[in-house]
Amino acid sequence: MLDILLLVLILFLVVILWVMIYDSSRFVVVRHEIRDRRIGGHYRVVFLSDLHNKQFGKKNARLLKAIEDTDPDAVLVGGDMINGKPGEKLEGMVDLLRSLKEKYPVYYANGNHEHRLKLYPGTYGDAAERYEKALSELGIEPLLNCHVQLPGVNLAIYGSEIDKYYYKRFSVPDMRPDYLAGLLGHPRQEVYTILLAHNPDYFPRYAQWGADLVLSGHVHGGIIRIPFWGRGLLSPNVRLFPKYDGGVYQEGSSTMILSRGLGIHTIPFRLFNPGELIVIDFAEQ
Repeated sequence: MLDILLLVLILFLVVILWVMIYDSSRFVVVRHEIRDRRIGGHYRVVFLSDLHNKQFGKKNARLLKAIEDTDPDAVLVGGDMINGKPGEKLEGMVDLLRSLKEKYPVYYANGNHEHRLKLYPGTYGDAAERYEKALSELGIEPLLNCHVQLPGVNLAIYGSEIDKYYYKRFSVPDMRPDYLAGLLGHPRQEVYTILLAHNPDYFPRYAQWGADLVLSGHVHGGIIRIPFWGRGLLSPNVRLFPKYDGGVYQEGSSTMILSRGLGIHTIPFRLFNPGELIVIDFAEQ
C-alpha cells in the first residue's frame, strides 16, 4: 500500500513539474471587445505587460508572430517589460520594441520595475538613462502621467506612474481621492478614456478618477492558479489570494482588463497560469 501511495505521489509531482515548465514557457491569446457610443470606427490594440525580459523563441519570434497574426492598429505596453535589478541587460527588450515600432504605434507606460531604475541610480547605475535613450531613438516616448489622443476614433490613452509607496508589501496603502487628478488632470467625458495603470489594487480610485477602461498587470495572475477555483495564490506584494488577479472587473461604469502578464520574476515559475497576450477590439456601439 505504501509503495502505491509513493508511486502516486511521485507521478503527481512529475505532472506538476511538467505543467510548471509548460506554463512558464507559453502564453495564450485572450480577446476582448469594447463597445461605446463615443468610439468612432474600429480600432484594435494588443496589450503587453510584465514580460520581464523573457524571450519566447529567438528574439521573441513567437511573440512577434502572435502579435502580427492579430493585425493590431497599435501596441499598448503596461510596464515591467524589463527587470529592475543590477546588471540587467536591456538589449533584448530594445530589439523587441524596435521590431514592434517598425510596424505599429507603441504607447508605453512604466511599471514599478522601470520606475525603480530611475529612483535608485546608486543601485542600478545608468540603466534608466540608457533605456530611456534607447526608447527615444526608437521614437517611443513613455506616457509618464500624460496622455495622447488617437485621431479618428475618439480614444485617449493615459499612462500613470504612481509613487513607489503604493507598491508596499503585505498591504495596500490608501490613495487620496485627488491623487490621480494631481498626476493626470481630468479626463474629458466626451472622449473614451483608456488608463494604463500598472498596479490593479487601486481600480476603485482609477474608476473614480474617470477611466472608462483600465489596463493593468503586475500580479502575474497570482503565480499559481488554484484548479477549479480559478483564484491566484500570491501577489508580488506578498499577499495571499489577491482581490484582483486576472480577468475583467467592473466598478460602476468603469472596466478593468487585468493581464496575467507574460513573464516571470522573483518566483521563477507559473503553474496552471500561462502568460497572456491581450487583444482588444474597440468599436462604436
